Amino acid sequence: MNPGQHIGFWPIALLMFVAGIGIPVMAAFNAGVGQSLQNPAAASATLFAVGLVAACLCLLFTGVPHAAQFTAVPAWRYAGALLVLFYVLTVTWAAPRIGVGNAIFFVLLGQLVAAAAIDHYGLWGAIRSSLTVRRAIGIAVMALGVYLARKTA
Repeated sequence: MNPGQHIGFWPIALLMFVAGIGIPVMAAFNAGVGQSLQNPAAASATLFAVGLVAACLCLLFTGVPHAAQFTAVPAWRYAGALLVLFYVLTVTWAAPRIGVGNAIFFVLLGQLVAAAAIDHYGLWGAIRSSLTVRRAIGIAVMALGVYLARKTA
């Protein structure tokens, strides 16, 4: 059994909703750091340094996996770290230029498209969930909502 597998759907959904709230808050905070430092890369490095310390503190409570577990992970899976870096750098740079709302709205649009493809094809070990007409309409309505909520620059 995977950790957390015994937890129901709605508590996990609520957790992800709260995580979603954190994304634009993080974008606003880090954009402010980037503006103060006049360097989005320095702001991103600072964010990751603070995050590294916090993650290491979490490891004190959850335990550190054995070295063999790290080496058993296919190297390409660690590319997720580069995607996080890309996201943090781009949102730190973009938010002061087009607004946090606009930046996050376009991130959401990209997430909708990517999530639908990942789920449909079960890419990278994701739970497969076919893109039915009903799901496609739901995603289109969400994308339309993102578009309508977008503030013009």
